[in-house]
Amino acid sequence: MSVDPDRARQLRRRQVHERQAVVFGVLLASLALAGLGAAAVYTDTVDVPFLARDFSTPTPTAGLAVVAPCPPAGAMPAAPGAVTVNVYNGSGRPNLAGSTLGDLTTRGFVAGATGNAAPLKGVGRISYGAAGVASAYALWDHIDEVELQLDARADATVDLALGEGFEGLVPADEVLVDAAAPIPAPTGCVPLEQMTPVPVVGPAPAAAEGEAAAG
Repeated sequence: MSVDPDRARQLRRRQVHERQAVVFGVLLASLALAGLGAAAVYTDTVDVPFLARDFSTPTPTAGLAVVAPCPPAGAMPAAPGAVTVNVYNGSGRPNLAGSTLGDLTTRGFVAGATGNAAPLKGVGRISYGAAGVASAYALWDHIDEVELQLDARADATVDLALGEGFEGLVPADEVLVDAAAPIPAPTGCVPLEQMTPVPVVGPAPAAAEGEAAAG
C-alpha cells in the first residue's frame, strides 16, 4: 500500500504545529505565573523566605564627622574667655554669622570677625591650628555634629563656618565641661603629630559686605 506524499507532508506539518503550540503554551503559562508571583511579592501579598529577614542600615556615628587630631595628653579645657571665634556664614541664611557670634559672646567667647563662607553642607566646620586645639574643643562642646579641621594657622584663633544644617547652639545648660579634668579624646581621633594641616581658608570675597547686606 503506497502513502500519498502530499498526505504525509500534511501530517508532519500538523505534528510540528501541535508541538509548537504546546511549547508556546507552556512558555506563556510560565511567564504568566512568574508575573503573578512578582506582583504578589511586590505588593507583600505573600512572604518570600529569603526576603523575610530585616535589612538594617548602619546608624551614623554621633560626634565628629571628619578625622580630627586628639587633644594633647593632659590638655585642660580652654575657658571661653580665652577663645577668640570668627564666624562665617556658609548656610545662605541672612545674618546667621552675626547672630551666632552674638550667642557665643553671651556664653563668654571672645568675638572675632564675621563674614560669608563658601556654601557648606552639614552643620558646620571648626577650623583651628595646632596652637588652638583646646580652643577648638571648647567651642565644639557648644555645637552638635560639627566637624573639626586642623589647618596651618599659627595662632590660637578658631573659625566657625556655619552650614545648611546648622540649627543653633546646644542649650547652655546641656554643655557639660569639667574644667578640672583633661579634655577627653574623641573616638577615632588621630595624634596631632600624625596630622597634615590643610591650608587656611578665610572668608569669602567681600564677606563683611555680604554679611552686613544679608541683614
